[in-house]
Amino acid sequence: MHTRRTHRRTRTGSTRFRAALLAAALLATACSAGGASTSAGSPAARAVGSTEAATAALTPLPQATPSELAPYYEQKLAWRDCGVPGFQCATMNAPLDYAKPGEGDVRLAVARKKATGPGKRLGSLLVNPGGPGGSAIGYLQQYAGIGYPAKVRAQYDMVAVDPRGVARSEPVECLDGPEMDAYTQTDVTPDDAGETDELVDAYKEFAEGCGADAPKLLRHVSTLEAARDMDVLRAVLGDEKLTYVGASYGTFLGAAYAGLFPDRTGRLVLDGAMDPSLPARRLNLEQTEGFETAFQSFAKDCVRQPDCPLGDKNTAPDQVGKNLKSFFDDLDAKPLPAGDADGRKLTESLATTGVIAAMYDEGAWQQLRESLTSAIKEKDGAGLLILSDSYYEREADGGYSNLMFANAAVNCLDLPAAFSSPDEVRDALPEFEKASPVFGEGLAWSSLNCAYWPVKPTGEPHRIEAAGATPIVVVGTTRDPATPYRWAEALSDQLASGHLLTYEGDGHTAYGRGSTCIDSAINTYLLRGTAPEDGKRCS
Repeated sequence: MHTRRTHRRTRTGSTRFRAALLAAALLATACSAGGASTSAGSPAARAVGSTEAATAALTPLPQATPSELAPYYEQKLAWRDCGVPGFQCATMNAPLDYAKPGEGDVRLAVARKKATGPGKRLGSLLVNPGGPGGSAIGYLQQYAGIGYPAKVRAQYDMVAVDPRGVARSEPVECLDGPEMDAYTQTDVTPDDAGETDELVDAYKEFAEGCGADAPKLLRHVSTLEAARDMDVLRAVLGDEKLTYVGASYGTFLGAAYAGLFPDRTGRLVLDGAMDPSLPARRLNLEQTEGFETAFQSFAKDCVRQPDCPLGDKNTAPDQVGKNLKSFFDDLDAKPLPAGDADGRKLTESLATTGVIAAMYDEGAWQQLRESLTSAIKEKDGAGLLILSDSYYEREADGGYSNLMFANAAVNCLDLPAAFSSPDEVRDALPEFEKASPVFGEGLAWSSLNCAYWPVKPTGEPHRIEAAGATPIVVVGTTRDPATPYRWAEALSDQLASGHLLTYEGDGHTAYGRGSTCIDSAINTYLLRGTAPEDGKRCS
């Protein structure tokens, strides 16, 4: 779903990685939940229309491992020091194309922190923060490996693998720093034919850059292929079943694993769940509604604060949205100075990204209020530019991580594009603007970029049932902006052994966000194998 860019935590350097790195707006593709691939195990699902959910389920792979894959499953990892105290790193080989394993490999970066004890070792716990495009190794080293509950880290080897095309695993690259600066500033609410052409040209340039960088790899970065890589890693680590915690897009990756390998599925926690049965356009529309829900929650809180720049206690939430939209319109006409060393100004697109980034965690609302106050009242765009840069993972030297590149590469392969032309977007604008008067227009146009992707999609929407798997815990947050609560309900209903765990609150994902009820339920499941009662609710 869009990792699309990432929306990370803004509280500290480590907790930022807890956010499901899920791109959701602007010049990134919308979150994708498909991913069937002829080379990765195809779902028995028919193609669906622009809004119709799939009815057929992902077909499990045969239980016996094909002989041609045996060298991968039997490889030995050479662990070495990572340069980060307490962590070890290794490189694992996987077939570039599972249908043709003799035609080349992809090298995947793996990291672990061994169980600290005391107590019985329970095996490996694989983690993924989402995206697609988020570095699982970065998440492990900066949060999960040091911040997960001590009892969990005592009994599990904490493990991560960067998915193919991501971070340390043969990363896809598309644009250099200055080119990305231009891309992120492109107007995603075009007012006329000229601005529409500029947006289309930006999407095309981005796509062409990705295609030129990795023409072969770009055809083999689907979610189902990444799920198959996780099974190779499970075997190499010596685990009979996979134990896994995935956030946001990581829930789709984990559910895909369960759908392909239900007999090898152990304790799976899917936090901030996606619905794999939905086509791209409906995913994008429902995510747009999710951001509106989150914004309304922010708006109600903002007007109760003395420093809210969008209204006061007498201002209705919908008027708060109108005030913010008016601010965006002013930026569209005249960007604000931001004190940027590279001369960038705060444009409408960058400001919108900054606001969206803060929707992922209510802990960032104060920072957002302060940034909006500086921009609206003091004509200083620096604060919102910082939020936007954190979302895009732009470094101080002007370079970017490969998050946005990998995000598009996976999303555009996993599902057919939401829209195929600007005319289709225009036709859909009323629906998107109804879903979110503030963000709808920009999110609709952001859903166009896969239309120009150099590689045809290999996936389509499908249900995931994973019949025969042990209980799987699906976690949903009622006011989650990026993965609407209804997706958690849908996925838990699809999974034959799904147990829905609900957090009644704000923000993206729930585990480790301060709810003792949620954390206790998940820790008990990971340590004892006892899943919470289906339908359990926490606040």
